[in-house]
Amino acid sequence: MSETRVDVRKTYKLFIGGTFPRSESGYSYEVTDHRGRFLANAAKASRKDARDAVSAARKAFAGWAGRTAYNRGQVVYRIAEVMEDRRPQFVDAVRSAEGATAARAERIVDASIDRVVWYAGWADKIAQVVGGTNPVAGPYFNISSPEPTGVVAILAPQASSLLGLVSVVAPAIVTGNTVVVVSSAERPLPAVNLAEVLATSDVPGGVVNILTGPYAAPAPWLASHMDVNAIDLTGAAGDPETATALEVAAADNLKRVVRAPDTEPDWTKDPGIGRLTAFLETKTVWHPKGI
Repeated sequence: MSETRVDVRKTYKLFIGGTFPRSESGYSYEVTDHRGRFLANAAKASRKDARDAVSAARKAFAGWAGRTAYNRGQVVYRIAEVMEDRRPQFVDAVRSAEGATAARAERIVDASIDRVVWYAGWADKIAQVVGGTNPVAGPYFNISSPEPTGVVAILAPQASSLLGLVSVVAPAIVTGNTVVVVSSAERPLPAVNLAEVLATSDVPGGVVNILTGPYAAPAPWLASHMDVNAIDLTGAAGDPETATALEVAAADNLKRVVRAPDTEPDWTKDPGIGRLTAFLETKTVWHPKGI
């Protein structure tokens, strides 16, 4: 007698402070593939979850920013190593989320891993590019050096579920910031797979926090939160009304804002260093010269 096996239906959780809590709201939502077929359930993050994620990011910031740039590069490179080990899992997630062919999904995953490696390599080099000594007319000199902005809230790209995600997260953390990421609502599986990578790599808990669900619930609270220092609105591309409202909310404590583009960028292009410098501050130290 043949038996039909019933698949184990997954309910994915949030990733906050290095752990996987359920949403405080108690709600989840169905995630479907590009054909509308059920894939899994994902947690629907609430404003309380957003506040918890900000607290975790703030707690982790001093230790992460205090590491040497070289060590941060090593840690971020380790993310790529673990992603490589889980490559088939990511390929399957991208195929399901984006409706890509097997070959295209493999190219997207390869590009995503390469993008993490690329940003890891910049960790101990960006200071030489954007910092330096400055000419001064007087018996002293000054040195300018970049420092991380702090806690960064990120609305991840909605269409590019993996390559876009790592392209906005990696540059923020490699420069010493900690982040709260709201993943693509319709395509969260690559993000929850990335959370599993982060949990089993060398990234300290709280450096990256991932919320799933529509960004309409947590985004306004992240934008107005007084302990969030910057916000990246890339995920609001094509939604100018929401993007403008979030910019207004962010102005309450003069956050740095990466504005939402009219359309989602082409993540396959050379990213440049714009996202590395977007969340850096410049500190200038003056020092007298010896006589």
